[in-house]
Amino acid sequence: MTPHGLILCDDLIFYSRVAGAARAAGLIVRQAKSMADLIALAKLAAPNGVILDLQNPGLELPALLAELKSMCVTMPRVIAYGSHVEAPALRAARQAGCDRVMPRSQFAEELETAIADWLQPVGNEDILRAAGIET
Repeated sequence: MTPHGLILCDDLIFYSRVAGAARAAGLIVRQAKSMADLIALAKLAAPNGVILDLQNPGLELPALLAELKSMCVTMPRVIAYGSHVEAPALRAARQAGCDRVMPRSQFAEELETAIADWLQPVGNEDILRAAGIET
């Protein structure tokens, strides 16, 4: 099965850029325009990674992360991006437990080289590292 991810983003042009980078890396990214859509897609097939636009209307990050944790056997990597001027939103995403949080400009800069890592299945090393155990 091809590793896949989900992106919560209502910007079709930006989604196309992310989907193109994923496709070039041999991956699939499906778009959700709302938190409810993302949860529905995750229930159909657990994603390896979830990319979140922190500016998405209606995003309740702690509730979304709790829902993903409860429905996925292995918690997917969660990558979040937002406006560089919204430092409180970026800080809140880090505190909520996102694996990676960055300004949108940095996300766009790293996209083509990092998407393969963002959407690969979480391995044992990642689980141990998250538990504070060195590998």
